[in-house]
Amino acid sequence: MTSDQTPAYAPAQPLSPSDERMWATLIHVGGIVIGFISPLLGYLLLKDRSAFVGENAKNALNFQITVLIGYIASGILMFVLIGFITYPLVWVLSIVFSIMGALAANKGQVYKYPLTIAFIK
Repeated sequence: MTSDQTPAYAPAQPLSPSDERMWATLIHVGGIVIGFISPLLGYLLLKDRSAFVGENAKNALNFQITVLIGYIASGILMFVLIGFITYPLVWVLSIVFSIMGALAANKGQVYKYPLTIAFIK
């Protein structure tokens, strides 16, 4: 490659503050709809373009993995009937905390989910 040629790729441009808030909000809301896939994609694709989005995606991913574990444990506990109580509880908490995360991200704040196991640090 000579000096007059441009590189084959350009580094990713940082996100604007409004785009950061939008993507972080969508990552939290996406957790309600498609579980851990939304925060996983957000974390893998956007963490290098925005520390704010990366931190929100990491927190949402840790929460959605914890929710998945809650669903699995509730499914197993249905054999002893307590799972019929814990499964809807996990579902409601997942929706409530994800909405709270989306509202915080929309305000430009990093949301730290309660009751979450930190798988990704």
